[in-house]
Amino acid sequence: MKDLKNQKEVYLNQFKTRSYGRNLFRTQDEERLDAPTEECGIFGLYSENDTDTFSLSQFGLFALQHRGQEACGISVMNNNKIFNIKDEGLVLDVYKEIQEPETFMGNGVIGHTRYTTAGDKKKYNFQPFFAKNEYDQIILSIAHNGNLTNAMELKKELEEEGVVFKATSDSEVILRLIQKNLDLGLRGAIKATMDKIEGAYSVVGITRNKFFAFRDFHGIRPLVLGAMDEKSYVVASESAALDAVGAQYVRDILPGEIVYTSENEKGLQSFLVKENCERNICSFEYIYFARPDSTMEGINVHEIREKSGEKIWYQAPVDADIVIGVPDSGVPAAIGFSKVSGIPFRPVLIKNRYIGRSFIVPTQEMRERIVNLKLNPIISEIKDKRVVIIDDSIVRGTTSKRLVKILKDAGVKEIHFRSVSPPIIAPCFLGIDTPSKDDLISANMSVEELRKYLGVDSLEFLTMENLTEILGSDKHCFGCFTEKYPVEKGENVDLFR
Repeated sequence: MKDLKNQKEVYLNQFKTRSYGRNLFRTQDEERLDAPTEECGIFGLYSENDTDTFSLSQFGLFALQHRGQEACGISVMNNNKIFNIKDEGLVLDVYKEIQEPETFMGNGVIGHTRYTTAGDKKKYNFQPFFAKNEYDQIILSIAHNGNLTNAMELKKELEEEGVVFKATSDSEVILRLIQKNLDLGLRGAIKATMDKIEGAYSVVGITRNKFFAFRDFHGIRPLVLGAMDEKSYVVASESAALDAVGAQYVRDILPGEIVYTSENEKGLQSFLVKENCERNICSFEYIYFARPDSTMEGINVHEIREKSGEKIWYQAPVDADIVIGVPDSGVPAAIGFSKVSGIPFRPVLIKNRYIGRSFIVPTQEMRERIVNLKLNPIISEIKDKRVVIIDDSIVRGTTSKRLVKILKDAGVKEIHFRSVSPPIIAPCFLGIDTPSKDDLISANMSVEELRKYLGVDSLEFLTMENLTEILGSDKHCFGCFTEKYPVEKGENVDLFR
């Protein structure tokens, strides 16, 4: 067993860029159809002393808002009790509901931002999930990012043993397994749970007097560890959340690792359920989901995106007058493309950041106009120019096609489209909501057919070889590009999300 405090100096590594990574110009409904959506962000903080968990959790979750915008919740460990609140809306919306902030100040807190996927959107699926004892007191609460592949099977087993489920989320399976095994002690209960569940999972949790976090044996979904001081620790989906609360990045939680507090020892303890696990973090985290100021597995997201732009220039050079990036995640790649090609980068796609995430409009014609409302070009910069568009990916292709139309209507002479990810040919069942294979345009069209559909002069995707070179490993999860996953898909996994 290792004391994690001694590792701080070894792993200290912070990045300070302040910007978001998601493509925010799509409407909510469009993004659900035309881009993969992350299920959630998780945050946890523990201090040996009472602290302002109300404010710090708010800061940390706000830094993870891009990972989930449908619902938010927190559970706080305060004076040997757990207090919980969760509701639909953004982080600030939910925190405004808290009338007595002092109730949510204590030794530990966990939080969750949710992006509703194909499953039930009802409040009973909002997180954190919690379990109560016979006196109606909360004794255990968890927040989960990922998807279990054997959730249906485990749920059936537990129900046959008399366990009653309150929700329709696979996250509750994790909660009930830990609750069932608490007589083994906290660490033993988590280990017994990890021995049963399969798939992708990063989890933070609290009991009435303990804090814990753990990660699946492949490390598919991200989870980082930070320290505010020698007595205060933070765990989050991304290192940007550590920066938000003034914590220093220590390291990533290892695949198959449990970190937890113990009554017998000070500080945060570590236990590896299985040693020498292979790291298979999702490659799409670097391409699209994570904030550019985040670091995962020692790799800075912004650097990866800029390198992808450089690499696709060498892969598919083209003569053009300007290069533009689709905000936000396409912009660093466009800067990299410009740097090595000598083609000037121009931020000519102007995003309206004050429009709500969704619109209710009655006709298809009006729905198509929403793209123009949220994203508009500076016509004088692109009229009669040969333009290179850099985007993070093409999913269904509908948003890309509308963007091309906007540029053509503005008088662009030529359009050369570059995607800094390989073609997406398969859905994900490990924590990302993607369309079915029938709706993934690259699974159903050749590159030339897609070029004609988009109406562009040339189209290129980053190759798998170049992506693995940029990431420095071929061990990441590349399932959406290759249809080969680190874990097998379980039966009826999609029905439980």
